[in-house]
Amino acid sequence: MLDRHIGFIGLGAMGGALAERLLQSGATLHVHDVDPQAVARFVAAGAHACDSPRAVADSVELAIGCLPNGHVSKAVALGENGIVHGARVKTYVECSTIGRATVMAMAEGLAAKGIALIDAPVSGGPKGARAGTLSVIASGPREAVAVALPVLAAFGPKQFVVGEQAGMAQMMKLVNNLVSAANMASAFEAVVLGAKAGLDPDVMVEVLNGSTGRNTATETKLPQSVLTRSFDYGAKVDVIYKDVHLALAEAEALGVPMWVGQNTGQMWRHAVSQGAGAQDYTVLIRFMEQWAGVEVKGKGVRP
Repeated sequence: MLDRHIGFIGLGAMGGALAERLLQSGATLHVHDVDPQAVARFVAAGAHACDSPRAVADSVELAIGCLPNGHVSKAVALGENGIVHGARVKTYVECSTIGRATVMAMAEGLAAKGIALIDAPVSGGPKGARAGTLSVIASGPREAVAVALPVLAAFGPKQFVVGEQAGMAQMMKLVNNLVSAANMASAFEAVVLGAKAGLDPDVMVEVLNGSTGRNTATETKLPQSVLTRSFDYGAKVDVIYKDVHLALAEAEALGVPMWVGQNTGQMWRHAVSQGAGAQDYTVLIRFMEQWAGVEVKGKGVRP
């Protein structure tokens, strides 16, 4: 049990699920979010409300952020009412996926005030967060990482430490998400091809998962959210597109050609351009279905 006070900033779909895990693990939370309803929900569960990131950092030695983009993360860490001005905080854990450059700038700014930044993006989505099955990828000063890991263990059984430099965990998360995004695009495209030729979608998924084509798209996303036509896996098109865009920007900066990555990015960019950004990312297959004139639908699903 986490019998300690912890700060948490960002109570959206992902952050809220992480904060719930900490409450369930026995932590006393000091929370902040721009949405007062989100804060009120946690206060009703026993958390303490704070009116700014600085107020969170005045209350605890360890605070965690899970925020929608790099601009927000940087403002929370280094802004006028940011973590950097807190009186008590010693360690700040950034769980967002926001790219290497932003995290490195945050680490430098916080270090100037004696605050260690742990770069710790998580993998597994809101469903995994609620179930406590996430992977946590961490990098940062060794001593601070040792302090943070027992807290991060509340999010899931797998914690990977990939270095002592802030930004390395971001790179690992972007590598992971680029693979995941490519898996979705290729798996969706392939099963649309099979469906057009007359293969049974349920049988296709079963064969893929017993063969070399198996990946997380075939194991979970297709059976849970595509074959059922529920399209409710739990993450938005905008989020995966952001991560692919960040990965491709890193590749360009490092001079690494990304032939498959660029094509993957174009697929997700198309979905965003068609107004699907706020929808569940499994809707990507609908565009492929429209082009092929076929639906990938499981048995027993109503027309």
